[in-house]
Amino acid sequence: MKKYKTAKESRVSITELMLPSHSNFGGKVHGGHILNLMDQIAFACASKHSQAYCVTASVNRVNFLNPIEVGELVTLKASINYTGRTSMVVGVRVESENVKTGKTKHCNSSYFTMVAKDGEGNNISIPGLIVNDKNGLRRFARSKERKLSASDRDSKYRSKKFQVNEYLHFLEGENVQLNLEQ
Repeated sequence: MKKYKTAKESRVSITELMLPSHSNFGGKVHGGHILNLMDQIAFACASKHSQAYCVTASVNRVNFLNPIEVGELVTLKASINYTGRTSMVVGVRVESENVKTGKTKHCNSSYFTMVAKDGEGNNISIPGLIVNDKNGLRRFARSKERKLSASDRDSKYRSKKFQVNEYLHFLEGENVQLNLEQ
């Protein structure tokens, strides 16, 4: 196995026609179907990079920017943005295309943290990432910063450390009623 790989070596994409069976009650493609496709392509990209079975550890911020219509082609693109020792961040971009007009729209972007596993389910080391352009550096730095801020946020809100008085101002102007049981 190589010690380092470029993002290009692990990049994958898929295109799928959206069928009526993929629709929700509103007639648009169900977000759950798109999430399933995103998880599959993140798995494929991470497995290609690590040459191992990978599992999804977390998904960062899924925003549905534009609806996807039945009959449109959906293209998902995945690329390695960051590598740690056993985990990697896979950037996934979702675009739809109207086959009649050729018009495309960006529907979603998200970041999947994937962990490489051996046959017994233990974490295994993965190849590092060769960053060879400004965009690659930007993606790596953004993923690293997202990882650090998530860690800070998680520790800040641990129940043993949480101080109620420090966060009461968060409720001002919100649609909430505070009724703490003592």
